[in-house]
Amino acid sequence: MSGWTGACDAGPSSPQGRAPWQEGVSHRALWFRRSPWAPIVKVMFAVYAARIDRDQPLSGLELGERPAPEARPGWSTVNVKAASLNHHDLWSLRGVGLPEDRLPMILGCDAAGVDEDGNEVVLHSVIGQSGHGVGPKEPRSILTERYQGTFAEQVAVPTWNVLPKPKELSFEEAACLPTAWLTAYRMLFTNAGVRPGDSVLVQGAGGGVATAAIVLGKAAGLRVFATSRDEAKRKRAVELGAVEAVESGARLPQRVDAVIETVGAATWSHSVKSLKPGGTLVISGATSGDRPSHAELTRIFFLELKIVGSTMGTKDELEDLLSFCAATGVRPVIDEVLPMDRAREGFERMESGEQFGKIVLTN
Repeated sequence: MSGWTGACDAGPSSPQGRAPWQEGVSHRALWFRRSPWAPIVKVMFAVYAARIDRDQPLSGLELGERPAPEARPGWSTVNVKAASLNHHDLWSLRGVGLPEDRLPMILGCDAAGVDEDGNEVVLHSVIGQSGHGVGPKEPRSILTERYQGTFAEQVAVPTWNVLPKPKELSFEEAACLPTAWLTAYRMLFTNAGVRPGDSVLVQGAGGGVATAAIVLGKAAGLRVFATSRDEAKRKRAVELGAVEAVESGARLPQRVDAVIETVGAATWSHSVKSLKPGGTLVISGATSGDRPSHAELTRIFFLELKIVGSTMGTKDELEDLLSFCAATGVRPVIDEVLPMDRAREGFERMESGEQFGKIVLTN
């Protein structure tokens, strides 16, 4: 970081001389001064987007020192214990929802940690949904579109966005819920409107939202089907509660009441064809692209199918999800837990599509 001239371990009175970065050592207490007359600035280790590259997003990923959050009215600073990766983080590195004039931007939407009063908390990552902390005229955004994210030692969010963490959930488990699991919860129970005994197809088993939909659907008494190109992921989907998992595009044993769609173009036609008359397709993502070769418009209007877009979820829905997991014993599926300074490995695994469930970073 150009312009930083001094460093110490305990504060401005400590001996000068910047220490090298040490893996596994907390740097929350490091302080830096640009010049003798400049204010002291606290810095922390963080994982951030330094550049935008639409074709090679990981080339813009950096790990290093960033300014720690400063106190501001109506906001709380949380010491991050665990944070989970989402495809949103890769899209940010491609510049989707994150213009270059907002760089550098600390990545990460989801986190669980400890607030300034020592309370164990979970963060709701939709900022500005209620106006709390930002003003009533600011449009809602997902953390890291406008404000620094959770892949750091600390993060600041409007106090309204801080929820108590149930004692039944670990920090790692709780950190998986606010984006992918909340998205799946809203898709199933708010937008698809399914009830116990209904049937649901989950496209693309292995991704965070898809995995959450399988587990939540099973726990809610739904008959869940899943698809994947990967045999091992199909087997895992059945172990998690799917009654059957088939190859992508294969015919199902029956048509379903609802489809949970996050893949997009590659599975769109199959999703539409898998629905019963009057069924509902809920879409929250398009990882394979947003322009399917066959829109299936004739089938949609003739069978009176419903297409519903879905984005994240509300704070109330996150509270319900946290309570549901605490009461039922349902837990997020975690693929891998890595220390924050190995974040690049997690990003590479997510980009390759190898993971099944959530990748979690810890401090």
